[in-house]
Amino acid sequence: MENQANSKSIILNYGLYYGVAGILLNLVLYALGMHLDPGFTGTVLGIAIMAAFIILAIKKFKSENNSFMTWGQGVKIGLGLILVGIIINLIYQQIFQNFIEPDFMEQAMALGEQKLVDMGLTQEQVEAQMEMSQKFSSPLMQSAFVLIGGLFLGFIVSAITSAVMKKNEEETY
Repeated sequence: MENQANSKSIILNYGLYYGVAGILLNLVLYALGMHLDPGFTGTVLGIAIMAAFIILAIKKFKSENNSFMTWGQGVKIGLGLILVGIIINLIYQQIFQNFIEPDFMEQAMALGEQKLVDMGLTQEQVEAQMEMSQKFSSPLMQSAFVLIGGLFLGFIVSAITSAVMKKNEEETY
């Protein structure tokens, strides 16, 4: 593998594209009034966009690397681009919550409280749940959950994609 493809440029390019696609998805959800609760459709779209960029990036790396790629290289590319994209989306999310929709967290908490009431919880249970939610609603905690969750899901998609697409030089001889 003397002429190995540059994974860093693929990670940065596809990570940037993934970040922009995530922002566009968030803007569409906002325009449709689904930014507080994207529901099943918004969640599936987000996962599909993530999977598409991972698959495209791994495929690009493999094609630039003479059709050779190890499982580890594929996972590295997948996780790298997800990390770049999530960082871009976290920056957008902070801009959104602080400037575009400053009362976003209050709206989200009110929606969450209403969902708990609709589930039939008592007022004490609702208050306890809301108190717990308040502890985890700081920007730092939100960012940590988004980062960990995104990387976990990205790892699963990257691992499966890499396992399917891997091809070592040793396998050809």
